[in-house]
Amino acid sequence: MLVGLLLLSLVFIGGWRVQLRTQNAGMIDPVWSYSLGFLAVLYAVLGTGNELARLLVGVLGGVWGLRLGTHLWLRNRNKLEDGRYRRFRVEWGEKAAANMFWFFQLQVVLAVLLSCGFLVVAYREDAPAAPQIVVALLLWVISVAGEALSDLQLERFKSDAANRGRVCRRGLWRYSRHPNYFFECLHWFVYPVLAIGSPWIWLAIVPVGVMAFLLLKVSGIPLTEQQSALTRPEYAEYIRTTSAFIPWPPKS
Repeated sequence: MLVGLLLLSLVFIGGWRVQLRTQNAGMIDPVWSYSLGFLAVLYAVLGTGNELARLLVGVLGGVWGLRLGTHLWLRNRNKLEDGRYRRFRVEWGEKAAANMFWFFQLQVVLAVLLSCGFLVVAYREDAPAAPQIVVALLLWVISVAGEALSDLQLERFKSDAANRGRVCRRGLWRYSRHPNYFFECLHWFVYPVLAIGSPWIWLAIVPVGVMAFLLLKVSGIPLTEQQSALTRPEYAEYIRTTSAFIPWPPKS
C-alpha cells in the first residue's frame, strides 16, 4: 500500500501540473480509474497470497480500471472542464491552484482506501472456494457490462444534437437516474466475496461503504444532479418519476 501511495502521489502531482497549464481538471477522472486498476495489478504482482487469488484480483481489478479509465478519457478528451470542477475553481478563486493540489492528493488517499479490497484478496493464503469464484465472476460481469452499457447509452444520446438540454431516458436510464453509479457500486462487492475465509474480510468490505458514500452523498449524485437541474428543464420531472440509484420501474 505504501508503494502504491507513493507512486500515485507522484502521478497526481503530474496531473495537477497539467491542469495548471490547461485550466481543466477533467483528466482526474480517467487517471483515478486507471490508478485503481494499476493498484489491483500491483498488489497481484507484489502480493504473497495464493496464486489464483492474486490472478483473479489482478485481472478483474485491472480490466475494470482499464475499461472505465478509457471510457472517461475518451469522454473528457478535447471537452470543456466538467461543471463540477469549474464550480470549484470559481468558488476557490485565488486559492484555486493550492486547493486543487490537495484535491488531487485526496484522490490518492481515496484510491488507496478503495484498493483495500484488492489487497485482502492478493494476500489471502488459500484459494477462494469454487462457489466464491463463480459468484464473484458473475457479479463482475454484470457490474462491468451494466456500467459499460449505461455509459454507451448515455454517450449515444448526447451525440445527437437534437437531445441538447434534454434528459436521457433510454435503456437503463429509464429505470435509474444513475445506473452507471449503481453498477459501479456493485463492482466493489466482487472483492469481499473473494475475501470470504480471510481474517481480513472486514477490510475488503470497507471499499463498498466508501464508494457508496462518495456516490450517494458526496461527489456522485449530489453534484451531478445539482448541475443537471441547472441545465436541463426536464430534470425535476425526471427526479419525480425515476429511481435515483437502484434500477426500478418508473412512476406514472
